[in-house]
Amino acid sequence: MTKVMLHNISKDIGKTTVLKPTDCVIKSGEFVALLGPSGGGKTTLLRTIAGLETPTTGAVLFDDVDISSYAVQERNIGMVFQRYALFPHMSVAQNITFGLDVSGVSKQDIKKRLDEILEVVQLQAFKNRFPSQLSGGQMQRVAIARTLITRPSILMLDEPLANLDAKLRAEMRAFIKKLHRQFNITTLFVTHDQAEAIELADRVAVLINGQMVQYDTPENLYQKPISTTVADFMGVDNIIPALVQTKTQVKTPMGVLNVDLSPMDCNKGDTVYGVIRAENIRLSTKSIAPQKTQQVIQGVVQDCTFAGATLKYDISCGDGTIRTCQQGGIPLPVGTPVWLSIDASCVWCVKQ
Repeated sequence: MTKVMLHNISKDIGKTTVLKPTDCVIKSGEFVALLGPSGGGKTTLLRTIAGLETPTTGAVLFDDVDISSYAVQERNIGMVFQRYALFPHMSVAQNITFGLDVSGVSKQDIKKRLDEILEVVQLQAFKNRFPSQLSGGQMQRVAIARTLITRPSILMLDEPLANLDAKLRAEMRAFIKKLHRQFNITTLFVTHDQAEAIELADRVAVLINGQMVQYDTPENLYQKPISTTVADFMGVDNIIPALVQTKTQVKTPMGVLNVDLSPMDCNKGDTVYGVIRAENIRLSTKSIAPQKTQQVIQGVVQDCTFAGATLKYDISCGDGTIRTCQQGGIPLPVGTPVWLSIDASCVWCVKQ
């Protein structure tokens, strides 16, 4: 297990800054997801930590030792890429042990490690097969086994599930999570999939336009994004402009909402944005009364989208529109009067 520290790391390519100055601490044994859209800087950051890129400024430290000048092979890292890069003419066993073979590890030790890792990745019955005889998920397990057998201090995965279908992605997410618990190895995982990052990581670093805009737990990132940019990227349906009236109320196009502004430095008349997840809004076709911290907004169904297990409604309320997500049921026709119940604890406010 290794602690990773980044001090003012940045990367310029020509006159373009692809990674803005970044400071970050990844605890020993922690699973951190580098999450962001294409071009956000996540892979550049991973490659810089690995030693595949030289930072323009700053330093990379492993366990408080500056390793910025160390070559890749001196950092004891394991890399798993989006492309499996398996040797087609080699068996599963030969692919997995290739790194040990070229490193001069004894045949006895190689056999022992191979048997152990094949059991871990559940490929004992496939060790004599060739890559062309494997499924996508099995090939990805071979790629991970090939990395883990070298016993790296840090495991780095660069969008390893991007080439898999939805079912296999779900299976591999569970597999990777189980592996991390078993080995407790410091892990960096690059992805553009929000659900993937939230499900797997202890903490998530969101990179947008080359900048780490939030580094937080999955729970905080999901419920308490630091800005409208992060909220939008994380798929929040309702980002509502509002005027501060008091520390407990804001005025929105839909009406007055109860909120908790105590964590924010703001005054009456300031503009903030209310962030409300669609699933946190309760919909009723009958009039309901507000209770405690809950408020009720009356509206009319403007649109309904069937999304499998859920129904997504766009509700016209006052001078605005709000989206709510409800579990199952029969879709309500456009024009149906509804009442929306929103608890103050579900309205998260940001300044921009």
